[in-house]
Amino acid sequence: MDKNEFEVIIIGGSYAGLSAALTLGRSLRKTLVIDGGEPCNRQTPHSHNFLTQDGSTPSQISHVAKSQVAKYDSVKFYEGLAIDGMRISEGFEITTSNGDVFTTKKLVLATGIKDIMPDIKGFSECWGISVVHCPYCHGYEIRNKKTAIIANGDRAYHLVSLVNNLSKDITLLTSGIKEFEENQFEKLQRHKIHIIEKKIVAIEHSNGQVERVVFKDGSVENYECVYASIPFEQNSALPKKLGCKLTEHGHIEVNLMQKTSEEGIFSCGDNSSMMRSVATAVYGGTITGAMINNELTQEYF
Repeated sequence: MDKNEFEVIIIGGSYAGLSAALTLGRSLRKTLVIDGGEPCNRQTPHSHNFLTQDGSTPSQISHVAKSQVAKYDSVKFYEGLAIDGMRISEGFEITTSNGDVFTTKKLVLATGIKDIMPDIKGFSECWGISVVHCPYCHGYEIRNKKTAIIANGDRAYHLVSLVNNLSKDITLLTSGIKEFEENQFEKLQRHKIHIIEKKIVAIEHSNGQVERVVFKDGSVENYECVYASIPFEQNSALPKKLGCKLTEHGHIEVNLMQKTSEEGIFSCGDNSSMMRSVATAVYGGTITGAMINNELTQEYF
């Protein structure tokens, strides 16, 4: 192998990618991690619900993880973006934004997802700080606060049911006509969930901490925290370019072994899981690394 040939290339060096790299490094697989250095949770002040690291910052966890993976000589790191990829006879060819070209037998897509921010002034500045997506990741820290939930339909109903155990002062902001089945609406009323259907135009905040929600009619409501269900897209164009199937929700389709629909391509992390958390990303990466090592073992042995 020359310096640009690898057994495995991992695109994405956050928790899932580093976890896969750790497993492969411990199996002496020549591995390259290509990472652009902008994880989706970079604005989040603390990470929770991950054993041994509960309350650490995302960057602290990443720093420790990368330093541990870097101890394995077979794992190399490349700072930059993978912008193109194609299947070749020996496996795959990956091209970076700097024009560097690498080849690999197996490919891991740990590229994450990109949240699509709504047209609400102040929303993106609060995202991951006091406007959050997950009760498991953030709910304990904002328990018993005056809470708004920006969502509608089935997703709103599901979020309300989870948050109801963490706060008894919940308002559902549908930002339009509410869309609930009759039995859902009856249960929301039974639990005294207030619903506001007015369009949201802004979130007023102080350094990312929610203070007020402003509606199109000029009215204002005070809240201390907000949950929001927003759409996302794949962070990288490579999964589609390489032919990987997506689920109806927009995730990369994988089986229990983290294999995509394309032979030789694996995926792990937020891009292929509905469970957005450090713990599930690490789990997916570990499985990915082990399954790739097993495939290479069977091919070589």
